[in-house]
Amino acid sequence: MLSDSTDLLRCKQLIERKLDWGASESWISVDFDNLQQRILDETGVSLSASTLRRIWGRVDYQHLPSNTTLNTLAQFAGYSDWRTFIKSQATSNLPPDSAGQLPVLPVKSSINWVKLSWIVGLVLLIALIGVVAFEQKPSQLNVNQYSFSSKPLTRSIPNSVIFTYNSSASPTDSVYIQQSWDPHLQTLVDKDGKTHTSIYYEPGYYVAKLLIGKQVVKEHPLIIPTNGWLGCIATKPIPVYLKPPEFIGPDMMKLPVADIQQKNVALQPQVPLVKYFNVGNFDPIALANFSFASDVKNEYGEGAAACQLTWIVLITNDMPITIPLSAKGCVSELTLLDGTNMISGKKTDLSRFGVDFSKWVHVSCKSDGHKLYYYINDELAYEAALPQKKVSIVGVAYGFLGTGAVKDIKLQTSNKVVFQAF
Repeated sequence: MLSDSTDLLRCKQLIERKLDWGASESWISVDFDNLQQRILDETGVSLSASTLRRIWGRVDYQHLPSNTTLNTLAQFAGYSDWRTFIKSQATSNLPPDSAGQLPVLPVKSSINWVKLSWIVGLVLLIALIGVVAFEQKPSQLNVNQYSFSSKPLTRSIPNSVIFTYNSSASPTDSVYIQQSWDPHLQTLVDKDGKTHTSIYYEPGYYVAKLLIGKQVVKEHPLIIPTNGWLGCIATKPIPVYLKPPEFIGPDMMKLPVADIQQKNVALQPQVPLVKYFNVGNFDPIALANFSFASDVKNEYGEGAAACQLTWIVLITNDMPITIPLSAKGCVSELTLLDGTNMISGKKTDLSRFGVDFSKWVHVSCKSDGHKLYYYINDELAYEAALPQKKVSIVGVAYGFLGTGAVKDIKLQTSNKVVFQAF
């Protein structure tokens, strides 16, 4: 057990060195959420943030991780699996001259060279056949033999979606429906079935897929809308949903700390994430010609929420546009999305997104047909090239680590106001 623990410590050190996020003792809750996403992106395996917290000792847990978890950590650290990682550690611990210390004794050759040549030839032939077989690509399926559609049942959240499909032409029983971009949200369905239902706990823009084995044969966009504004506390596995009077006022949205506590949601040491959504309630707006403005204030900065991490998200039919904010000393923790790229505060100067939340912060974003511009309190904070493909805004969302307030929301195109609130 001690050797396993030592190897796990080495693996964690390699991961920390790769991330370059500073000492793991200073990591906050959102770091483990980001690490979960990084591991999923690179390995295709989703390790929950709670599992990662246990591995890094934030939660008392006396057992070793499962083989799947160990293999995934090793892959993220740069090895094919845990066994390969262990072997590499054992090799690196050998004394550098240990092989040279063995005595060399004269040995009389008794090799049958004819027999050896036959064996070598046979091995090479088997290897060649294996390489050829491996490189042969599986035949592509005729996608016209399949059908796939979906229908959300309501405009409220949670929302069940009825998927209708035809996969009877599949040469295998490995037929899956994938709810979104996340390959781990795949469900095995009956090859000869016609209907499958899934539940969505958050609104947004998704791409549903029908897979035969690993091949996507059909996919289509799927908007899970809201009936006006939706507020929730993003607990797992199911959010705590808010009634409109609990967070919507005449001139702003806000959720008081006392109301969070009344719902038996702890504020420390794991700070909750409060979200507000409005999706599918206005005509899509081209990203190439829009302007957005809003005032926000993060209203909780105690303990583990000292960074007051905040996000504004313009939900699109592709990669979203995110405007991250934090206390001035925490901009290294920020991640910005510009519709094409993910910009990390660890590798880019995002200092203008560090703000004083004791006052309302005026945030705006616009495009001129060529570039995307981000402004904080009317000062240019960042700019990026627009995505080359056509992208449209279909919703807006806010996230506050702790809780926060929003007012004066305006979304427009060509000087025409398309959406306005508070």
